[in-house]
Formats: sequence, structure tokens, C-alpha cells
Amino acid sequence: MGAERQSPGFIRPDWPAPANVHALVTLRTGGYSSGPYASFNLAAHTEDDPATVLRNRALLGEHFSLPAEPVWLQQVHSNRIVNTDPDAAGFEADGSWTGNTGNVCAVMTADCLPVLICNQHGNKVAAAHAGWRGLHAGVVTNAVSMLDSDPAELMVWLGPAIGPQAFEVGAEVIRAFTDNNSENNSAFRQTDDQHWLCDLYALVRIELSNLGITSVYGGTECTFTDEQRFYSYRRDGNTGRMASLIWLG
Repeated sequence: MGAERQSPGFIRPDWPAPANVHALVTLRTGGYSSGPYASFNLAAHTEDDPATVLRNRALLGEHFSLPAEPVWLQQVHSNRIVNTDPDAAGFEADGSWTGNTGNVCAVMTADCLPVLICNQHGNKVAAAHAGWRGLHAGVVTNAVSMLDSDPAELMVWLGPAIGPQAFEVGAEVIRAFTDNNSENNSAFRQTDDQHWLCDLYALVRIELSNLGITSVYGGTECTFTDEQRFYSYRRDGNTGRMASLIWLG
């Protein structure tokens, strides 16, 4: 049945969100999974034991007193953001939003960048899964647009992702981001003729700035280098997923 668990590990966003906005990111520690998924894997699409994943999800809801089951999406590196009505579970999308108390937005990551968003009124929240493909396709901009708020009234927290010293990419990635916006050049550092180090955090900050959003927090963790706390697909290949959650209470 998997490993004996300890208390689930997590990070609370350090941002001045309204008191009724609740958010957290799980770590890989404190669940029931074993082997490469040890131990708090929340992703059903991995080869982890399905019953163990369900135990981890039940533990998530119980330990953090979630008001409802998170709306788990089928993430496909798209730019699609859906409303978290009950029928949204299982949708092919890479983010969700809600203005309803008790609906839990969720994205799963293991190197991609989780982006949590709320407005200062505390009546709308969103979560987006931003790998480089989704980011280039506009997933963050789409999440922002769903909140239909003045950019000056929005705040964003950037969760754990692969850091700028570990995310090596090829020429197709730098071209995708710099052909239409030369500002993005600053998010890349060339290492040889064919490779660059990419700063996902910087790319998102540039996009948010261009949207008029200046209240941006987080963006300091590296999933690749911190094996004890984070899953990393690039580091391990066969691995679990953390969850980033946000909801209104």
C-alpha cells in the first residue's frame, strides 16, 4: 500500500492576499506513495498505484480542511482556462478560475511553473500551469483575463519551478519567446552554440509587467535542485507531482 506517512509538507504563499483567499503548494513529503513517487504524489496520470494516489488526495483534503475536492484537470500544455464548476473536473485545460466560495482551483507540476492569482477584493482567484509551451501560448494572460479585473488590483504568486540555473533549452525555445518580444532576451543565457539557460520566472514577470500587473511575489524555488522537497520531471523522469491550490473561503 506504499510508505507510512508523516504530516504532508507544504508552502504557504508569502503575499498580501485578502484574508479569505487561501492558497498552498504541496511538497513531495508526507504521503503514502513509494519508490520514485515518494511520497505525496497527487497525480493520477502517473504510473503510481491509483489507490495510493486516492489516499494522498484524501489526506490532502483532510489535513488542509479543503472545502471541496480540488478540480483536477487533464493538463496538456495548452492555454485553456476553465471555470471550476463541478463539470470541469477532467477537462483538458491548464488552469482554472472561480468567483465562488469553496471551489478549489488546482494545477499539478514537477518543474513547470504554477501561477496563483487573486484580486484585492478577494472575490476571484485563478491557478495556471505554465510550462514553456503553455506560457508561450498565453496561458497566464488567459488566466488573468478570466478574472476581469483592473491589473492594478491583481496580485500573483509564482510557485516552485525549475530554476534559471537548471532549465536548459534549445534554439526553438528562445526563438519562440524572442521573435515577438525582444524583452524576453533577458530571460535567456547562452551556454554553447545550441543551448541556453531559460528563466521561466523572468519570462512570467515580463509578461505580467506587460499586462500592467506589478504585485508579483514568489519565484525563488528550484524544483530541479531540491530533491528532498520537490518532484522534478527533468531530473528524474518517472516521478510524482505537487499540487498548487487556491480557493475562496
